[in-house]
Amino acid sequence: MTDWFETLDGLHAAVWGTLSRGVTDASHVARRPTFATVSPGNWPEARTVVLRSADRAGAALTIHTDLYSDKIASLRSSPRAALHIWDAEQVLQIRLQADVTIQSGPGLLPLWDSIPDHAQQSYGARPPPGRPIAQALDYAKRPDPATFAVLHCDLAYIDVVHLGAIHRRASFSRDRHWGGQWLSP
Repeated sequence: MTDWFETLDGLHAAVWGTLSRGVTDASHVARRPTFATVSPGNWPEARTVVLRSADRAGAALTIHTDLYSDKIASLRSSPRAALHIWDAEQVLQIRLQADVTIQSGPGLLPLWDSIPDHAQQSYGARPPPGRPIAQALDYAKRPDPATFAVLHCDLAYIDVVHLGAIHRRASFSRDRHWGGQWLSP
């Protein structure tokens, strides 16, 4: 019997299974991937985000954010991001590259209305996220749908490494119609 990590199809399925589980299971490691961008000053930036959707057929992910967060300025300067997930249980590293579109405005009100009140607190801080304050608690959380944004991440490339007893690495890309390619680990 072949283990899932021994085939390109098995690795590709594991990537999407992991991403899907991150969307549906709040305690799964894929729920909070590292999201990396490049600042307008060309500095690398990495932060933890919450994965909101994973669409295998469309090769897309979504993330919610505050429209005034630093990542928005970075994405406006360079609309690409990398995501990283380490799943210790599967000994699986997933790296994703994506073209990112920022969505905001009144068209998102139905989505905003479906977000629980406690989660809405993340959108609308005053002063805006990342701005200097005099004291640690000199900010207010004022949920505001006008500051809510969705990052639509169209995947371009997936790099996956299985770090089992024998390491295996593969890539999948939009340019190859998501066909896999073995890589040296």
